[in-house]
Amino acid sequence: MEARTEDGRVVIGGDARQRFYDARGYGYPLEGNEIAVSWVEAAHLLLRGDLDAVDGREFEAFLRDGAGDVTGGDRAALTFLVYLDLRERGFYCSPAREGWIDDPTDVVDFVVYPRGKGPVDDAVAYEVRVVGERESIPAADLGDCTLAIVDEESEVTYFETGRPSWEGTAAFEPGDPVDATLLADRAVCWDAPEALYGQAFYGQPLGKRDEGIDALQLSLVETAQLVAAGALDVEGGYDAVVDRGRAVEGDRFDRRLQVYAALRERGVVPKTGFKFGADFRTYSAVESVDDLGHSERLVRVVPGDFAFDPRDLALDVRLAHGVRKQLVVAWPEDASVEWVSIERLTP
Repeated sequence: MEARTEDGRVVIGGDARQRFYDARGYGYPLEGNEIAVSWVEAAHLLLRGDLDAVDGREFEAFLRDGAGDVTGGDRAALTFLVYLDLRERGFYCSPAREGWIDDPTDVVDFVVYPRGKGPVDDAVAYEVRVVGERESIPAADLGDCTLAIVDEESEVTYFETGRPSWEGTAAFEPGDPVDATLLADRAVCWDAPEALYGQAFYGQPLGKRDEGIDALQLSLVETAQLVAAGALDVEGGYDAVVDRGRAVEGDRFDRRLQVYAALRERGVVPKTGFKFGADFRTYSAVESVDDLGHSERLVRVVPGDFAFDPRDLALDVRLAHGVRKQLVVAWPEDASVEWVSIERLTP
């Protein structure tokens, strides 16, 4: 069976509608029994032997030319490898292009239907963005898509990205403010109320409380948030803490403080994530430090224009998975915070 290119698509005649669209979810119908398929769908049909040629080109020449690919000819190999992998996993999928789906976007390359479903069914399993391992991935493009990253050996690794919600039960009602002193890149509250650490899990004790030592070491983000909440007094006030934080880590301090405060507002306890290569590890339920469970998430705070290197992303997700936590990327967006979760996926 031969096909032809026409208006940036491949047109197949004969019994194509029944054979390819109705039965196997390729393309979309035209007049009569003709259907239009994308470059990557045509390449798959050529590989399978369902098509003999497109404009006289057999599979090798068609793949090499890469003309009319759904995301640009220079990315033909990447999109084809992901499409082939999804088809071999038993999925029907459509290019995220006008004609194939409603409301296409630049962020998504394929719409993947649940197994046993196809383009005529009102169901979507994944919206897939294809990325090569040497490309960069803007953090702002994540949250509503599945990443399919193709490595140099043509293997495909999938990552599900989402919009996590935060619901915590930790609460701390400050009484009269207590004094704290700035010391280099931290602060010490010399006469800290028991609840500040024991119930709200702020800071780390300086020595053993059962020996009568009530001093509590606090990070600068903890200190700034507590001063803003009226729980601590520091010489120079809130501005002095923020100035110290900026002197220690520059603009990164403002981003981390905004994310930290947003988590505390939601009843979530953030603690340092240094041991896991993250900014924070989080606890959604803290009633007592003496009965503390495992943290659930690792939060990495990035600038709003941050772009991931796929290898770094894979490393972050692998580390989080290895310690049974979910990776969340966060960045300030004006007065609010954007959150994106990233997890390994096996479709």
